[in-house]
Formats: sequence, C-alpha cells, structure tokens
Amino acid sequence: MPKAKVTKDAKPVTTASSGATRTPVKINTGGTPMWYKVIMFGLMILGLAWLIVFYLAADQIPFLAELGPWNYAIGFAGMIVGLLMTMGWR
Repeated sequence: MPKAKVTKDAKPVTTASSGATRTPVKINTGGTPMWYKVIMFGLMILGLAWLIVFYLAADQIPFLAELGPWNYAIGFAGMIVGLLMTMGWR
C-alpha cells in the first residue's frame, strides 16, 4: 500500500489540553446503616409470618377472619416493600 506524501507546510497535529484537572469524587463506602437492614428484613419476615398465621389460624383469630382476602394484600405488601428496600442495600 502506498504511503501518503508529507508536505513541508503541514502543521503537526496536537490535541488540545483544557488544562483543567478532574477532581476525584468520593463515594460513600460506609455501607447501609443497621436500622435500614433491620427494617428491611423485618418487613420481609413480618409479611411472611402474617401469611403463615392467616393460613393456620384465620378462623381462630377474629381480626384476621374479618379482613378476609385483605390478609394476602397485607402479607405480600410487607414482603414486597422489604424486597424493594434491598435495592438500597450497600
């Protein structure tokens, strides 16, 4: 392959340097606070426990019997909120 001809009038190509330096950004690596983990796992366990108690003793506990199918919403809502909180866990 033939080489390109170099002319004497051509200026050397240089990259422009802005002169500004980037400052490093500090990232919080301290982790998740303990209260966040307790609430997160607590909600997951509480939702699961709510559903288990509803399945096993709904007819013996009047409060759960009155809620009826809303027990599913309460139990799954607790578990889902706990699982959504895992996205903030570092």
